[in-house]
Amino acid sequence: MKTLQFTKEIDATAQKVWDVLWNPETYSKWTSAFNPDDPESGSMQTDWQVGGKTLFLGNSGNGMVATIKSIDEPYELVFKHLGEMIDGREDTTSERVKTWAGSLEEYYLTEQNGITTLRASVQIPDGDEGEEIMNLGFTAGLEVVKRLAEQ
Repeated sequence: MKTLQFTKEIDATAQKVWDVLWNPETYSKWTSAFNPDDPESGSMQTDWQVGGKTLFLGNSGNGMVATIKSIDEPYELVFKHLGEMIDGREDTTSERVKTWAGSLEEYYLTEQNGITTLRASVQIPDGDEGEEIMNLGFTAGLEVVKRLAEQ
C-alpha cells in the first residue's frame, strides 16, 4: 500500500472545517473534484458509529463501502474501506476489492489561534491506476473546503 498525504491551512475553526467536510450541503461540493464530469454527485450515508456502515455514493448509486475506525469531532475521522457498491450490491470479497480492502482514509484537524490545519491521507495499492484521480481530487477538493470554510 502507498499513502497519499495532503495538507491545507484554513483560516477557520476546526468545527467550521469539520462542518464543511461532512455536512450534506457542502460534502458534494468538495468531493465533486473526484468526478469533475458529474458535479454535485457525491453523497455520504453514515450512522456516525465506530464499526458502523458508511457509504460513499455517486448519482448512479455506485461507490464505496466503509466503516468508521475512529471519530473525535471536530479533530479526527478515520474510515476503513471495506468494498464497493455496484448496481445496488455490496462487494467485499472479489479479488479486485481484496487488493485495497482495509485501506484507510484519514482526516485530522488541528487548530491554533483560529487557523486549522487539515491533514488528509488515503491508502491505495502500489501502482493503482486511481492515484492520479486521488491526487487531483484531494488537491482540488481541499481547496474547495478552504474556500467554503473561510467564507
